[in-house]
Amino acid sequence: MNYKNILFDISDGIATLTLNRPDKLNSFTAEMHGEVRLALEQVAADRSARVLVLTGAGRGFCAGQDLGDRAVAPGGAPVDLGESVEKYYAPLVLSLRALPMPVICAVNGVAAGAGANIALACDIVIAARSASFNEVFCKLGLIPDTGGTYFLPRLIGSARATGLAMLGDRLSAERAEQWGLIWKCVDDAALAGEVAALARHFATAPTLGLARAKQALQASGLNTLEQQLALEAGMMRELGYTEDYREGVSAFMEKRSPAFKGK
Repeated sequence: MNYKNILFDISDGIATLTLNRPDKLNSFTAEMHGEVRLALEQVAADRSARVLVLTGAGRGFCAGQDLGDRAVAPGGAPVDLGESVEKYYAPLVLSLRALPMPVICAVNGVAAGAGANIALACDIVIAARSASFNEVFCKLGLIPDTGGTYFLPRLIGSARATGLAMLGDRLSAERAEQWGLIWKCVDDAALAGEVAALARHFATAPTLGLARAKQALQASGLNTLEQQLALEAGMMRELGYTEDYREGVSAFMEKRSPAFKGK
């Protein structure tokens, strides 16, 4: 498919989705949402894909919603922002969370508004040192949507989440790493290499096991300890019968590198 707002490729087990509106800091329009949705559906359906890398083109990762796509003129008719969240942003977050593989977000620049929270919806976030995260919603009289009110307190605690949500201050990538908001902050020149190495690792990893780990971690916030232990038992039962588990044990015993198939 010929995409106009994104770049998309699957090669050697690695799916790469690049938001590609650099002149607009990769802010979202309805058309770009549609393209991202189709790309994620292809990732989910392609059995060769074992990891997704999500990043942005140019000097920014994503500035959130392109306000020009639904401009609100003074005195004009109001816009139903709830419909926008329900139709576009909520399905995007849920799709990223549901992908049965690791999702790496490479934050190459500013991640603001919905862009910041799309990054937080990914499994592992690696940011360039010059990158930043900004929950700018309060400056427009809004709340952090796209899962922001869900992810922030779980990742960094109530006090810091409240400060970011109510003040809208810019959070540097270094501080984001220190707070535990993201996995790692690296020098700008090292970002591409760091992400590529991690993607290659996941492309040869036991994908089903990683997918179940992702599901179990997501479920833990709602489960009791007893429920979580039962979930773990069921997943371990399933994974214990896989080729990858047998390969992992054999490789360990034979002191060699495993050749996982991801199934």
